[in-house]
Amino acid sequence: MNETYTIITTEIQQFIATPNSMRSLLILIISIVVAYWLSYYITRIIIKIAQLIAIRSDNTTSYEKRIKLRRIETYFSVSIAIVRALIVGIVAFYTWQLLSPGVNLSTATIGASAFFIVIAGATIGMILRDLTAGSTMIAESWFDVGDFIRVEPFLEVGGVVERMTLRSTKLRSLNGEVVWLHNQHIHGVKVTPGGLRRIAVDVFANNENVGRNLIEKVIATMPVGTLKVAAVPKIVESEKWSEKLWHFVIVAQTTPGREWLMDNYFIEALTDVDERRRGPQTFVRKPIARYSDERAEQSFKRAVRINKQSKY
Repeated sequence: MNETYTIITTEIQQFIATPNSMRSLLILIISIVVAYWLSYYITRIIIKIAQLIAIRSDNTTSYEKRIKLRRIETYFSVSIAIVRALIVGIVAFYTWQLLSPGVNLSTATIGASAFFIVIAGATIGMILRDLTAGSTMIAESWFDVGDFIRVEPFLEVGGVVERMTLRSTKLRSLNGEVVWLHNQHIHGVKVTPGGLRRIAVDVFANNENVGRNLIEKVIATMPVGTLKVAAVPKIVESEKWSEKLWHFVIVAQTTPGREWLMDNYFIEALTDVDERRRGPQTFVRKPIARYSDERAEQSFKRAVRINKQSKY
């Protein structure tokens, strides 16, 4: 019994120590399994941490803190690809050492470098361009995970950034479609701050009380939700322009692509309510819808200079 055990142990040791095809195949299979499961569990941990940060960023009321948390979430998203590459590289290195124990490290390094130079132009060139573009966008903070962007030069490509790596960017459009982009093809982006667009509607009425009541009646019918009107529209301004002319400003925020809820549905509803009301017409002009972004207005105050002495 002891002799049989000794023989089996000796054969196993010789099989492991002596290079052969079966040993190489076994080491290769084990290394692939180890690299896969190790990268899988580590990336799952990183994703879990990123999700917790995403929940905190969605619940915080501070705009600056939300931006910082989303930037951290972006870095975690990018680190997934880096961690996977490091795991594969480390496992591949030790697999090479096991398969070729007698090969000098410097020789292996020279051979690997030569192999890389040969295939880099055709195979890795595209990946390197993606990595360069992704690194530049992250370093310059073009956008973060959770931002709504539109991609140039693709006119119809846009959505919420769900994931960003050094190689690619994943978007979720308003209709639920998933869009994957190689970073090298992103020539430019249009970022919507906070994922919302601020729409203002100017309404002109000949009676303040009647006009306000009609506007509030239409506001009560507006659909409110994440992919609709983000919050209940508000009358932010009411000003008397003349004896029979009052100016109201109604402001609402919508997701990009849902502006029609204010510049179409809301205006048509105002006209319809006024026409159905008994009595003279209240709204003397057709309401005007326009974008109303506070930061844009501040920027344009510096850019727009009216020369009051010029003659038209």
